Amino acid sequence: MNDWDDLLLTGGFAPREAIVAGLTVAQVSARPNDVPHSIYQELWHAAMVLKLSLDGGRSALERWPYEGHFPTSAAPADQQAWDDLVELFLTSSRRAVVQARDDRWLNAPEPGYPHSTWRDGLEFLAVHTAYHLGKIVALRQALKLWP
Repeated sequence: MNDWDDLLLTGGFAPREAIVAGLTVAQVSARPNDVPHSIYQELWHAAMVLKLSLDGGRSALERWPYEGHFPTSAAPADQQAWDDLVELFLTSSRRAVVQARDDRWLNAPEPGYPHSTWRDGLEFLAVHTAYHLGKIVALRQALKLWP
């Protein structure tokens, strides 16, 4: 394991797969106490930020309209849509870890940020992802779905 794996995939507080896998549509759609976002919406947002940033650098986020940052529905279309989102999130997380093993990539300028490197971008992504996964854990706790 390396530091990026620890930050983005397996360590820190809980393996990412353990946080998001094995949930039903009903569980990920719930909004206890009228919280603003469901588990589905939180993971969708985190996955999209991760994917967009890895594809084009964080500057891609600047072109993303704020009103599109979370899906309007608290629920995915069906179980397959949720499972696909989990896979997208985990695949993007694995991709970040693999890319971070390449020092040339890690130290290269991040697109749209000439004074920033991909390392800086990954640090942002690690913190951003941890924030939203923490919210998912809190939702799971409120729903009594967390050990």
